[in-house]
Amino acid sequence: MTLSRRQFAAGAGALLGAGSLMGARAAHAARNDELNILCWEGYNSDQVLGPYRDKHSDATIRAESGTSDPDMINKLRAGEVRVWDLINVNQPWARNQLYPEGLIKPMDKDRFMPYFDKMLPEFSEPYPLAFAENGDLLGMPQRYGPFSFVVNTDKISRETAEDEGWNLFFDEKMKGRYGVLTYDNWNIIHMAMAAGLNPFQAIEGDDQAKFKSTAEQIFGNARLLTDDLVAMNTALINGEIDAYFTGGVYTASPARFDGLTNVRAITPNSGPVDGKGGCVWVELTSVVNNPDPTNLAQDFLEFVQTPEIAHAVAFTEGTYNPVAQMGNDEVMALFTEDELDAIQMDSLSEDMAKSADYQVVTSYSALIDIYTQARRS
Repeated sequence: MTLSRRQFAAGAGALLGAGSLMGARAAHAARNDELNILCWEGYNSDQVLGPYRDKHSDATIRAESGTSDPDMINKLRAGEVRVWDLINVNQPWARNQLYPEGLIKPMDKDRFMPYFDKMLPEFSEPYPLAFAENGDLLGMPQRYGPFSFVVNTDKISRETAEDEGWNLFFDEKMKGRYGVLTYDNWNIIHMAMAAGLNPFQAIEGDDQAKFKSTAEQIFGNARLLTDDLVAMNTALINGEIDAYFTGGVYTASPARFDGLTNVRAITPNSGPVDGKGGCVWVELTSVVNNPDPTNLAQDFLEFVQTPEIAHAVAFTEGTYNPVAQMGNDEVMALFTEDELDAIQMDSLSEDMAKSADYQVVTSYSALIDIYTQARRS
C-alpha cells in the first residue's frame, strides 16, 4: 500500500489528472454520457466502478482519488466545478464550506431520504451533518470508522487501553514501546485530546503550551515514526511496539482480516470533547454544482446504495471499513464472519457512542507549527 486516505498530506499522485478529464469532456458533448467523481480511494476501484461502467457502457465513467479533504475542496474553488460531478469528502466540509460557497447543490430529498431508513442507527435519524441548517440534503453517508489508537491485545488488554485512554502513552512503561503513525491532521486532533483539550475549540495561551508539551512527550518517547500503516502493523505484530498513536478500524482492519485479531483499534472510554475520548470520520458524497450537470451523478449515488456495491465499498482494496448501509439486512447478509471481525463489528456501536464527529480544527494553523517543531526535535 502506497497511499493512505487518512494521511492528510501530499503524497502519491492522483490516478487520473484533471487535465485528462477535461479532455474527456471535450470528446463527449452529451453530458449524460459522462460522469467524473472526485473521491477518497475505494470508490474508484474496479469493484465499484466496473459494474457501473457495465450498466452505462455508452458513458465515460472516471474517478480521481484525492490526498486530503482540503486539496479536493480547493480543486472546486479553483474552478473545477466544471470538471467534477460528485465529490466525496469527510463529514464537516459539506455543511461548513462546500455548501455555503456554492460548490455543491441540494439533492432530491424525495429520491434519497428513503435510503436513510435502511442505514445503521447512527445514520438513520438521519445523520445531521448530511443536511444544511435549512434542511437541504447535502450528501449521502457511506464509509466511516472510529479513529483513535491501536494496541496489540496480547500485550495490552482492550479493557486497560479503553480505561487508560490517551494516558496510556504517558505511562513510563510505554517509553520506546509505541509508534506514531504520522497522519498529521489526526495527530493534532489526538494530541489535543491527550492534553485534555477539545481540538474543535480555540486552543490558545496556556492551552497551547500544554499542547506543545504533550506533542514533545509523545514524539520524544516514540520508538517508530512512519506514515505507512502496513509497516506500523508489522512492528506491532513483530513485538517491536505494543501500540501506535493515531489509528483505528481503518488501519487495523488489514491485519485483522489476515487473522491477526490481536491488532485492535481502541476508543477511549472518556475524554475532553463532551466527555468523549475518540473521534470518528464519516464520508459524505455530494453533487457538485456543475453548471453543466449530468443525470448520472445522482444515479450513481443510488447505485452505491445497492447491497452488492455497498459491500464492495466496504471491502474495497487496501483497508476495510463499516458502511452506513449495514443497517439494511440485505447488505449485512453479504458480510462474512471474518469480514465483520476485521472491522470490529462487535464493538462498533459502543465505539461510535464514545466518539466525537471529526470537525475542522479551529486553531489548526498555530497547532501545526507547534506539532511540526515537536516532530523535528
